[in-house]
Amino acid sequence: MNSLTNPTSDTVLHFGPYAFHLHQRLVLEGDQPLRLGGRALDILQVLLEHAGSVVSKGELIARVWPRSVVEEINLRVHIAALRRAFRDGQDGHCYIATVPERGYSFVAPVRQAMELTPLTRDAVAAPPHNLPARLTPVTGRDAIVGSLVRQLPVRRCMTLVGPCGIGKTTVALRVAELLLQHYRDGVWRVDLAMIDDPAQLVDHLKRTLQLGIGTPLDALGQWHALLVFDNCEHLLEGCRTLVEALLNSAPRLSILVTSREPLRASDETLLPLPPLLVPPASALCSLDEFMGYSAVQLFVSRARARQQGFALREQDLKAVREICRRLDGLPLAIELAAAQIDALALVGMQAQLDNCFQMLTQGRRTAVPRHQTLKAALDWSYERLTPMEQTVLQRLAVFKSAFTMDAAMAVISCAMLPPSSLAGVMEGLAHKSLLSLELVRGVTRYRFLNTTRCYALEKLEQSGALRTFEMRYAGYVSHTRRPSARQVSLQLAE
Repeated sequence: MNSLTNPTSDTVLHFGPYAFHLHQRLVLEGDQPLRLGGRALDILQVLLEHAGSVVSKGELIARVWPRSVVEEINLRVHIAALRRAFRDGQDGHCYIATVPERGYSFVAPVRQAMELTPLTRDAVAAPPHNLPARLTPVTGRDAIVGSLVRQLPVRRCMTLVGPCGIGKTTVALRVAELLLQHYRDGVWRVDLAMIDDPAQLVDHLKRTLQLGIGTPLDALGQWHALLVFDNCEHLLEGCRTLVEALLNSAPRLSILVTSREPLRASDETLLPLPPLLVPPASALCSLDEFMGYSAVQLFVSRARARQQGFALREQDLKAVREICRRLDGLPLAIELAAAQIDALALVGMQAQLDNCFQMLTQGRRTAVPRHQTLKAALDWSYERLTPMEQTVLQRLAVFKSAFTMDAAMAVISCAMLPPSSLAGVMEGLAHKSLLSLELVRGVTRYRFLNTTRCYALEKLEQSGALRTFEMRYAGYVSHTRRPSARQVSLQLAE
């Protein structure tokens, strides 16, 4: 046995060709970082703390998911990821052993060392921060959190982009938590949801950083800190100017931005945040496989928090999959739906999916108004569109699946909206995360999230133009599906 004693945040744990830097949450093979998510790193740390001993599955789950109930399949997924990363079992090397009916054991020799860092005040005191306490675990984001943790100190300016409800703030705050020990002057969330005037940006930043209003920004020149500029989409130009000025004047600052569209700042690295994973129909045959998908994990976790004793049964899988699929794997929508488990049960939720905004009304009371419900978040985005963008968004909602630019021009263009203007407007909607782009066999296609399409259809109906554009869409589909004369002649010849 080689159990470790009292590992601290400055500890480096060596095993085989690998080194686990605890305070950086980083595993290196030589000088190359391994791609490991946050949960996998948590599991690895527990196993290394008890190296040579057996750690039960229950203890691992309790340590890694202390505030939620998860299935054993979650643990197995992350153990498998660790084994792949360490090439466990290849060339005779074994690191993590499964002990049947008991748990797992880290069986390779482990050496403990201290990182060689200068002794400063930060070595004995935690860096300052203003991060809120996290009340629930972060589900399904280990890979992207790990990527940001590795890249931010090097790239300096990264922007998380995605539609409302995708969880940009949740991911950014988790990254900030994990990087707290890395930055001497701490990590600071600069929440811009509460201000609308670009002229207030600099003063808001100074108040957040606890600087005097008269303090020049040059005072940050020697700061070694991470700034999280959260909710920037309504102040893009001002944020871009401020971020570029900070990066130029303070070479040791790192900046993480969350926004529904890019800042287009110099040296900005974009990282689109995808939805949570929704199980395919093929996963309906296995409860274990079904629970391996992050959208399901979030739904079950939030349902259990709302209804004590909630358990997913095999007969529930189809309904839960349909709920997660129709809600696009959006964390906010899934959380709000799960909050209705007492009132509606699964069958009632599934029945209301066609009118999802009526179901997703029980919001987060502690959030700012535009984050409390999905409809409020979409209202906030819609109200900031130009009249032309609002019109295009409404009319495009008649498309029930992905569509090309040519199809959009054929269905929704008119004298007031000529094809020459449509391309630019649609590109703008895509930048604002209200449309998504996909490339299929070399052809660019646009697609709505189901929730956004439902919202836009409601607006189109309120405008009185729904029937007109539904008929134009039906006529277009009928025309494009009509066989050509050549196809008819070939069919007759056959």
